Parts: sequence; C-alpha cells; structure tokens
Amino acid sequence: MRTNMNSERLLLWVGMTGTNKVLLVISAVLVMATAVSGQPTPLGTSASAAVFKQMATLAGEWEAIQDGVPVKETYALTAKGSVLMSETKPADSEPMITMFTVDGDHLIATHYCVAGNQPQMVTGVPSDLEKGVTFSLERVTGMKTPDDWHNTGLTLTLDDKDHMTQRWTYLYKGKTGTTTFHYTRKK
Repeated sequence: MRTNMNSERLLLWVGMTGTNKVLLVISAVLVMATAVSGQPTPLGTSASAAVFKQMATLAGEWEAIQDGVPVKETYALTAKGSVLMSETKPADSEPMITMFTVDGDHLIATHYCVAGNQPQMVTGVPSDLEKGVTFSLERVTGMKTPDDWHNTGLTLTLDDKDHMTQRWTYLYKGKTGTTTFHYTRKK
C-alpha cells in the first residue's frame, strides 16, 4: 500500500508544470518559515484588533487622584503582545489586575478585584478608543453571594495621548453605582 501511495505522489509531482512546482515549493517554505519563526500571530485587521492596537499605546505609568487617594495605573503588553495587562494600585489598597485581549470581533477584559471576584466583561464590536470602548459584564466568578460587590462594566476613553478616563460601574446589594477615574500619563 505504501509503495502505491509513493508512486502516485511521484506521478503527481512529475505531471506538474515547472511554474506549479515552484509555487508549491515557495508556499511550503513560507508556511514552514512562519511556523518556526516564533513570531506572534498577527492580531489581524478586525475592528477589535485595531482598537487593541490603540489600547497598546497605553503602555506605561498613569496617575490619578480618587476621593483624595493617589492611584497608580501601569499598563504592559505581555504574552507576545496578545494581552494588555493593567495594574491598578490605590495608595490605600492592594493592587488589582485587569487583562485585556482580542476575542474575534470583540475585546475581553477580566478584572481581578480586591473584593476577591473576577468579572469578565466584553465589548460589542469596538470602534475607537478616543470615542470610548465599553465593556459590559458577561459573567463573574469568585462571588460568595449575589449581593457581593462587583464591577459590571468599564468604559475606557483615551482623551488625548496623555489623558485617559475610566468609568467603572458596579453592583452592591442590588444597588448600582459608578466610579470615574481621570488619569494623566506619568512622564
């Protein structure tokens, strides 16, 4: 059986024109080079990938004052550029982490809160960080009761290259609220 398959492959190769052989070899080399290059897979050209690229420009340190408390926000790309990690560190609290990534035609933000829960929020098809990108609660893990405090959404707006606004919504014991942060890029 193996001999017959090898013979059929040889006949197929012999029957191909020179141009087709060259194209086949070039295609195979390109596929192998991409596979072994170790380069991250490009995010593509979708709207979500374009907004993620805008969000990547947030990398660095930001500062805000919230209710008299200094807040430091640090953004960094990780996982070969496929995840944007944000660390939020209020001066009077433990740090929190939010991870942003592309998932098809939308973005996902998973927030690791000091409240001990992890809201996962998603966008619709995002358009532009300067107009604001809104994440809405998809699910939340780590809650002990439905009345536990948890974030339900985030709108992130790049006001200009050195100013950003975050508008967080939350739910606690059946009541909704909003906390807004106005950040300035640290130079």
